Amino acid sequence: MSLINEKRLASCPNIDLDRKHELLLFEKNVGIRFRKINLLNLAFSHRSYSNEHQTFIENNEKLEFLGDSVLGMVVSEYLYTKLIDMDEGDFARIKSFVVSEDSLSEIAKKLKIDNFILIGKGEEYSGGRNKKAILADCLEAIIGAYYLDSGLKAAKIFILDSLIPEINKVLANKHKKDYKTLLQEFVQKKFKTYPKYIVVNNTGPDHDKVFWIDVEVNGHTYGPGKGRNKKEAEQHAAGLAYKNIYSKQ
Repeated sequence: MSLINEKRLASCPNIDLDRKHELLLFEKNVGIRFRKINLLNLAFSHRSYSNEHQTFIENNEKLEFLGDSVLGMVVSEYLYTKLIDMDEGDFARIKSFVVSEDSLSEIAKKLKIDNFILIGKGEEYSGGRNKKAILADCLEAIIGAYYLDSGLKAAKIFILDSLIPEINKVLANKHKKDYKTLLQEFVQKKFKTYPKYIVVNNTGPDHDKVFWIDVEVNGHTYGPGKGRNKKEAEQHAAGLAYKNIYSKQ
């Protein structure tokens, strides 16, 4: 039984015949089926799209909020039940990678979500269809919509089909480690602030410099990270901070 009410469905974007065919194609390719396809359409509706319409159209941000919680719960349950030899620190580290913006945006691309997002003209012109944040948020919104439409069991299958391969990559240490992104997401969520990177030293001629960079997080300093350029040194500093923080979780 659907958990969504008719009042909310009335504010979903309209679906013409062409759009319906697009949504059915998405369902077929992904292997899911909505009872109320207009709820799926709402999950694709970015704020920039709803803002450009005179009549009230809801965007996908509330569904994203819900989907984030459902995603976190399903991944946490899977780690707890399947990885019995690991502790909560390992769970937190693995989860942080697989539900990160970087990971979710890559999954969204594999599902071709970028082809179906409803975005405003300005966002379209600025490359919004390929922005990691928009893709990751849309995937979470789809999870939230599918949970409301078809229940937890169906949403769980959809989530794990996409996330178990990413979990296995982390376990095999074959995952992409963008520590700057991971650290920023964690710090924003936990401390409501941002990491601050500080160049503490650099040596060598312009064509062969080496940089040492510290990162400050919530009053604590980690580093220095070392690299042939500032970006590389910041990644190393972020990695030191991220690992140190999670070892204490």
